[in-house]
Amino acid sequence: MSDVFVSYARSTEPEAMKIAAALRAKGYRVWRDDEIPAHRAYADVIEERLKSSKAVVVIWSADAAKSQWVRSEADTARAAGTLVQISVDGTLPPMPFNQIECAELKEWKGDADAFGWRKLEDSVAALVGPLEPERTDGHSRRRNSICVLPFVNMSGDAEQEYFSDGISEDITTDLSKVSALSVTARNTAFMFKGQSVDVCDIARKLGVSHVLEGSVRKAGGRVRINAQLIDGSTGDHLWAERYDRELDDIFAIQDEISHSIVDALKLKLLPAEKKAIEQRGTNSVDAYNLYLMARNFWVSGNHGDPRREERVMRICGQAVALDPGYARAWALMALAQSNLRAGFSHGGDGGLPAAHKALSLDPNIAEAHCVLAQNLAYDGKTEEANAELEIALRLDPESWEANKEAARISMLQRRIPEATRYYEKAASLMDGDFHAWGMLCTCYRSAGDRPKFMHAAKMLVERAETALQQDPSNGSALGMIASGFGILGEKDRAKEWIDRAMLIDPDNLNMQYNFACVLANELADTDAALEILKPVFDRCGQFILSVVDSDPDMDVLRNDPRFERMLADLRQRLDQEAAASPAAAT
Repeated sequence: MSDVFVSYARSTEPEAMKIAAALRAKGYRVWRDDEIPAHRAYADVIEERLKSSKAVVVIWSADAAKSQWVRSEADTARAAGTLVQISVDGTLPPMPFNQIECAELKEWKGDADAFGWRKLEDSVAALVGPLEPERTDGHSRRRNSICVLPFVNMSGDAEQEYFSDGISEDITTDLSKVSALSVTARNTAFMFKGQSVDVCDIARKLGVSHVLEGSVRKAGGRVRINAQLIDGSTGDHLWAERYDRELDDIFAIQDEISHSIVDALKLKLLPAEKKAIEQRGTNSVDAYNLYLMARNFWVSGNHGDPRREERVMRICGQAVALDPGYARAWALMALAQSNLRAGFSHGGDGGLPAAHKALSLDPNIAEAHCVLAQNLAYDGKTEEANAELEIALRLDPESWEANKEAARISMLQRRIPEATRYYEKAASLMDGDFHAWGMLCTCYRSAGDRPKFMHAAKMLVERAETALQQDPSNGSALGMIASGFGILGEKDRAKEWIDRAMLIDPDNLNMQYNFACVLANELADTDAALEILKPVFDRCGQFILSVVDSDPDMDVLRNDPRFERMLADLRQRLDQEAAASPAAAT
């Protein structure tokens, strides 16, 4: 088990990573919540690690002082006599922890001679005691490690890509439940998607012993899957199999692949791990296929067009009709319903009933907490929204949806550094997320980080072009490409893409808003920016107003009298609409 447990609020994750790395460099075994295995309940792992650690380092900050999780962990450590406290932003520990000494590490740069660091290190050393001799079996720890490359879609239909990607992700998740096997993260493996690769070269780059590659052909009611397990040092096939079966057998095929890999590597599969691998969330292959299809539209669909949300709701509605116990389908439907309320002022229940249904089926589903957070934020309950997001990220730090929602709400609160970290995480988790790269352009521009700003623009164009290959009418992708070219200094190409996008998707208000940002900032054309903003302000709802109020990209326009008048008119219209609504009358 661990020598040191690190407790912190999500907003101080960079500081937690730095402190954990420094302690590891001193020889301590350090644990923080990014190491929770996929098959274990979050609360169970936390309790187990807290009780077994010899020192618990609590990183206090303004957010940590408000966090029920951090305070609970601190209280457990205080009772056990293992509590070590530090502050990274000058925040004093709340009662009753203020009775215990707290080291100060504000703006710590990693200096080993800093007074606060020496105090922390001395306390940890006193609690942990003599360190065990340094282990020398680093190579053996990587002996059983694997990268699951994205399975190639051989269906002859690009729209079936979601299915082959889903198979790859599920096998990755299954193998990550095997404690004796180290599995490369999905986002790292998907970097090689669509490339002609040398398996031994990949294994060497990633430091893994084995690579799994394969292909999927889905046609009608049948599926054909080829899979090969390859020794990364020799290129030899350890195991290979071809499955040609009815589509209804897809879960059995996935189980067989996972078990075959375990057997080929001569690993021991614990009973709890075997059970975890066989849990799919649904027994309905049709519901599973519908969920994969809906999530593909959710990730890469036309952001800013309510038809994306409506499509996801329809597909998920069919999935839960087939299997009312499918928690992930309920949660995804809730996200779409919540987005319609927050992003398009469509009213409705904001997805709350569907989110609560998902949580009743699976209390550990992070995406449902995102829905609760979005609704709370929409109602102006900022602290409660942040608390729900913290729960979502605690439950699943690797959730794309949770990181994306945390980024969005941080941006609305103009907490740019936090938004930047969450958008960076989201972009790394989902290779098809061009929108995150667009938002990172805004974040890096605000921070004055030009190298990252330009890199984000290049990634934005690259990812958006990939999305257009799947759907040439995707107005969001068209708009993002125009923005990217504007940032990269290709003004003529940017204007060409703006004209093209306006012809293809003239009703996408988000897209037009983004055009105004690039026109005002990169193209320095204030008149054109205001002209394109006017119809947006004439039709938009409360959400876009909240974006305008917090968006650094709008700062260049804020002192323009024309912008001020447009903004005043927008506020007046929304106030009048709110006063005339049935809710206001009651």
